[in-house]
Amino acid sequence: MREYATPLTIDVPGGTWRAGGRGRAAAAGPGDGAESAPSANLTDDVSHHAEHSPDRVLFARSTGDGWQDVSAAEFRREVVAVAKGLIASGIGPGDRVGLLSRTRYEWTLLDYAIWHAGAVTVPLYENASAEQIAWVLSDSGARAVITETLAHAARVAEVRERCPQLRQVWTLADGAVEQLQRYGEDLEDREVEQRRSGLTPDSTATIIYTSGTTGRPKGCVLTHGNFLFELEVAVHELHELFEDDASTLLFLPLAHVFARIIQIGAVKTGTRLAHSASMQTVPTDLQTLRPTFILGVPRVFEKVFNSAAQTATAEGRGRIFDLATRTAIRYSQARDGDGPGVGLRMQHALFDRLVYGRLRDSLGGRCRYAVSGGAPLGERLAHFYRGIGLTVLEGWGLTESTAALCVNLPDALQIGTVGRPLPGTTVRVAEDGELLVRGGQVFAGYWHDPDRTAEVLDADGWLHTGDLGEIDEQGFVRITGRKKEILVTAGGKNVAPGLLEDRMRAHPLVSQCMVVGDGRPFIAALVTLDPEATAAWAHKLGKPEDPARLTRDTELRAEVQTAVDEANRAVSKAESIRAFTVLPGEWTEEGGQLTPSLKVKRHVVLRECRAQIEQLYG
Repeated sequence: MREYATPLTIDVPGGTWRAGGRGRAAAAGPGDGAESAPSANLTDDVSHHAEHSPDRVLFARSTGDGWQDVSAAEFRREVVAVAKGLIASGIGPGDRVGLLSRTRYEWTLLDYAIWHAGAVTVPLYENASAEQIAWVLSDSGARAVITETLAHAARVAEVRERCPQLRQVWTLADGAVEQLQRYGEDLEDREVEQRRSGLTPDSTATIIYTSGTTGRPKGCVLTHGNFLFELEVAVHELHELFEDDASTLLFLPLAHVFARIIQIGAVKTGTRLAHSASMQTVPTDLQTLRPTFILGVPRVFEKVFNSAAQTATAEGRGRIFDLATRTAIRYSQARDGDGPGVGLRMQHALFDRLVYGRLRDSLGGRCRYAVSGGAPLGERLAHFYRGIGLTVLEGWGLTESTAALCVNLPDALQIGTVGRPLPGTTVRVAEDGELLVRGGQVFAGYWHDPDRTAEVLDADGWLHTGDLGEIDEQGFVRITGRKKEILVTAGGKNVAPGLLEDRMRAHPLVSQCMVVGDGRPFIAALVTLDPEATAAWAHKLGKPEDPARLTRDTELRAEVQTAVDEANRAVSKAESIRAFTVLPGEWTEEGGQLTPSLKVKRHVVLRECRAQIEQLYG
């Protein structure tokens, strides 16, 4: 059984950071005995910036007519005013408040206001169905919910009788922020200060419901201490991201722990944070805001690459782009060896002027790092991006671990892995290959669900992640699959579908892929097409762009077969994809087949595509 732990030795202003038990933050002065800091909580960062650097710009706020800077002092004033309104409306310490909205400035404002009121934020995805809303609000016992749009409010109204503890519904489109500020006008600031300062590292900060890839969502209870532990070590290890005039643009859903940890990290470090509510505006927002780092899931980076390739082809520069791609990958790979030779450096310099510079400019021109999580990025894309001057730092974590457990660092990076464990975190490989973890960021359990908590969290504090992996001699962790997704063919061969699916998605025409074959004689795959890439491909060849007709097109199937052949190169013959079917539609989050982090809900697809799967084996 291999195990790896990164020592926790982090100096912070005023002492040394350490973990004081699961989810507890502790600080110790030089030579002290590491006594706990019982009043530490996530609201401290807002007070610290407002008192010590009130003019510091913490946010760029979209106003519709442009971007407006928000200083630390102004942010605290807004947060306190909204917190007063929550208190005046009857929200008590520990009460749960739902937050149903896209990623926007008000999401962050409300998150911190809820904490300042001593309450607990319960995020909901903005496209959650009425059924999902009913479950989250009723299971969490939410006393109030803040929605973004009138359509969101209508969804809540549809299921309100199933949420017996729900008392208040406010809507941003109907002036929720202003209403709350008016409600609290007669309260003194000290009311908020008492609530805020009463929070401890053991206080619940949020209940984040899992995305439901394996059934009904579970409420992960994360404390202020979980976030404090995670952020102290992550910010220290990733200090290059947060130094000097750092800024970032957040466009992933804040209901997901990945974006949430970046939000809190930005506030903690004073990094200028902007929000994009729609992926449609992200390209323009990147040009305007020019962030120094971004975060995304692998599908985002795949789409950026595929879009660049399509544009180059349409402009008659397809061959140059292909050569530039291969050069970038070789250049990055050479950095892990003896370094690029003279010829490769000259090629790289040429393509830097012709291709790479344009790609960097599309991200605003200042972006040097990106953080990727949620699923494996794939070595080819990771090398490509590093080769053009954008280092993608892959990490690994779960909602149950307050995001990252491991992460690649700028000066300790091994492409193809998710990096080493963060300081104070121990990762162990169990006998069956499952990764077990222990550390101060690991949650205490699921909300009111001790039985399911006991399934993943043992008596010694080890979180059973459900991910399969391995650890090399240097401590780098590699994810090899999901324990529950291992397919066992009729011949007894164990197959991890993740590697095949990742390599399939690298093809520009492929949007999603799901490998099947559990209990079957061979491995097969369901494939969906990228609408934009497929339409451009069909137009170029003079073919009808109707997806249903294209699924039967011989040339298109030949293109998909090249993706299958490339994927099969990574596995043995017994694990290879022997048959596939191209589906006429896309899997989407709205359709219920994808989670908000764009992972496939296997149980949903298996149910919906039962007939197509039977035909594959017919």
